[in-house]
Amino acid sequence: MFAIVETGGKQYRVQEGDVITVEKLNVEAGEKIVFDKVLMLSDGETVKVGAPYVESCNVTGTVVENGKGPKVIIFKYKAKKDYRKKQGHRQPYTMIKIDKVSARKARKTVAKAAEENAPQAEAAEATSE
Repeated sequence: MFAIVETGGKQYRVQEGDVITVEKLNVEAGEKIVFDKVLMLSDGETVKVGAPYVESCNVTGTVVENGKGPKVIIFKYKAKKDYRKKQGHRQPYTMIKIDKVSARKARKTVAKAAEENAPQAEAAEATSE
């Protein structure tokens, strides 16, 4: 079973046991985190696609660490003009181990809800006549 979740403006394909690196989140190492913005869910046979999110599905994980990525050097210069500018950047990240991808069943299916509402609708029609 795998899911596509959205966090930090990006989308990630996850399944149980994966370790993903996402944009920095405000959580400490060891804490549990729940992703409720599930865009797609697949169990190998069926695929549920959300509009925009799949209802009653979530992905839980544990924060492994917060850290910084490798340094990226930004070097600007203009030839023959004595202009040089060096700048570095390290992007902060949160590493998460995916514990569980869960798809809870909807409490009532549309067909069952229609069947339950049918007697009430008939009674309402009878009283209005």
